[in-house]
Amino acid sequence: MSANVKQMANAIRALSMDAVQKANSGHPGMPMGMADIATALWNPANGFLKHNPTDAKWVDRDRFVLSNGHGSMLIYSLLHLTGYNLSMDDIKNFRQLHSKTAGHPEYGYADGIETTTGPLGQGITNAVGMALSEKLLAQEFNKDGHTIVDHKTWVFLGDGCLMEGISHEAASLAGVWRLSKLIALYDDNSISIDGRVTPWFDDKTPERMEAYGWNVIRSVDGHDAGAVAKAIEQANANAAADKGPTLICCKTRIGEGSPHFADTDKVHGAPLGHDEIAATRAHIGWDYEPFVVPQDIYDAWNSTQTGAQAQAKWQKTFDAYSKKFPKEAAEFTRRMNGELPANFDQAVEEYLKVCAEKAETIGTRKASQNAIGVYAKVLPEFLGGSADLTGSNLTNWPECKPVRADSWGNHINYGVREFGMSAMMNGIALHGGYLPFGATFLTFADYSRNALRMAALMKIRSIFVFTHDSIGLGEDGPTHQPVEHVASLRLIPNLDVWRPCDTTESAAAWGAAIKRVDGPAALIFSRQNLPFMKRNATQTKNIFKGGYVLRDVKADNEKANIVLMATGSEVDLIVKAADVLAAKGVSTRVVSMPCTDVFARQSDAYKKSVLTEGVARVAVEAGVTDTWWRYNCNAVIGLERFGESAPAGELFKLFGFTVDNVVNTALSVLQK
Repeated sequence: MSANVKQMANAIRALSMDAVQKANSGHPGMPMGMADIATALWNPANGFLKHNPTDAKWVDRDRFVLSNGHGSMLIYSLLHLTGYNLSMDDIKNFRQLHSKTAGHPEYGYADGIETTTGPLGQGITNAVGMALSEKLLAQEFNKDGHTIVDHKTWVFLGDGCLMEGISHEAASLAGVWRLSKLIALYDDNSISIDGRVTPWFDDKTPERMEAYGWNVIRSVDGHDAGAVAKAIEQANANAAADKGPTLICCKTRIGEGSPHFADTDKVHGAPLGHDEIAATRAHIGWDYEPFVVPQDIYDAWNSTQTGAQAQAKWQKTFDAYSKKFPKEAAEFTRRMNGELPANFDQAVEEYLKVCAEKAETIGTRKASQNAIGVYAKVLPEFLGGSADLTGSNLTNWPECKPVRADSWGNHINYGVREFGMSAMMNGIALHGGYLPFGATFLTFADYSRNALRMAALMKIRSIFVFTHDSIGLGEDGPTHQPVEHVASLRLIPNLDVWRPCDTTESAAAWGAAIKRVDGPAALIFSRQNLPFMKRNATQTKNIFKGGYVLRDVKADNEKANIVLMATGSEVDLIVKAADVLAAKGVSTRVVSMPCTDVFARQSDAYKKSVLTEGVARVAVEAGVTDTWWRYNCNAVIGLERFGESAPAGELFKLFGFTVDNVVNTALSVLQK
């Protein structure tokens, strides 16, 4: 190995330990331990990583995911050294307020960060979604002699990622789908925060991954960049031969270069300290002050020229493609830019009219499926799926085709892998080219929750479909009857939670979720049939505001006024209660609130016009009541306990979701 290559790696070590020391916070061990591996992959002289620092969003770039995101100074060092818009001042500002260099890599903070990583295991799972997107786009758009989609997805991961259960879900599907352009490099250092991992993590990782259908390159010296480069060449050969994904097992010492702390947990998650940093400098022969990199090292790392050349070569290919296949080129460009078809708004508007004309009484899960089928006709980017519940979630549509290893498809059988599904959807959304949605029962949103949170944190366009939304699913009992789930999902910032009451609201919810470009949506649907609600044009338009006046039921002999509000199946309940209250002299405003999150973003004037200040309010929803008190309700009819196994009708009566109880509650509120 040349001295220059070793010093290229040492630049990573120095920047990482100095930045962590300055911040007095961080994880220096992983970037120091993986520095040689990173040098093998990112060194422009090797030509392995296809990227352009001057255009971080070039569509045919390789995707690089640092799944073990606690070692964030590794990717920050690489981005800085190779020529991305990440200055030395940004490096010095590591982990500080409003910095590009957050404690863990954050999507949208700095060019070159493909996904937010930190929760271990999700990075590799995002990468599976990215690699699947690449494969499907290549199958869909590449033509003989005109290859416009041809890039790899590279992942760095560690013991923690492999311990997390989600890695099993991700690795299994990557093998089944034969994602040959997915290459992961495993930092096998056997150290975690609690110390040496063998007492609690002694898996036969190579055998496990081979069982999933991966190629495994074993026992690579992770501190020999030349040996790592040879392993990468072998992985590239596997990719070229379409043999499936590859895992390169690199044996490393965490904190390599530190003479006293390397290969111990002391260097995992804490600064080395000034004395050990000085000793490390001497040990690795780095004779420069903190945050100083000599120009020859910068020159060796700089990838702007090779990146620009690679992109120019691709652009020439794409230009030729555009001339021969102009329609396909325009479609590819639109989708990679995340733009909707010009006729999408018209499709939504027309379908809302169809819903009004049909006035169907069906379960909203079926209404959802109908909407998917209509919108799929104008959205070739739809990539749907279900976690082994397609026949219950109804996320398939007449023209969809299953995703298989050897054939293009747009509907995914994720199997019983809710967490993996959700994190893969995030990877698909981040990659671009497809609009992902995936489904399970609402009660199993618990399995997906951290991936939902990450989608909201990254403000990406994943659509999470949840059916069987309440005690209304009946006989399956409390394990399957969601009680706290709608409320808990509403607590996630930037996640729009829709619970529509009929076919029209279901179609509108899908339209709103598809059109949203700054965050994900959770669409929540019923198993049981729900009656259609008549609306005028203004009311239909106001569905998109999250909450609106569905009825104003006036009493002939008006004695009092009240507002009843609800979502989903309970909207029909308050409509019926309003008629009874009117006969008793109570004028009632019926408010449907399909998305409290969207309603919260409306103007104060609009919200006041809907909820009517100074009038008593009662909310009704078959779940825990916490999120409704924000509307200054006088009472909330909800469910503060788990359900029972019984037919849905009996359960609604048992728990007070009846017209009589709503009426009596309203009258009681008015008496007070």
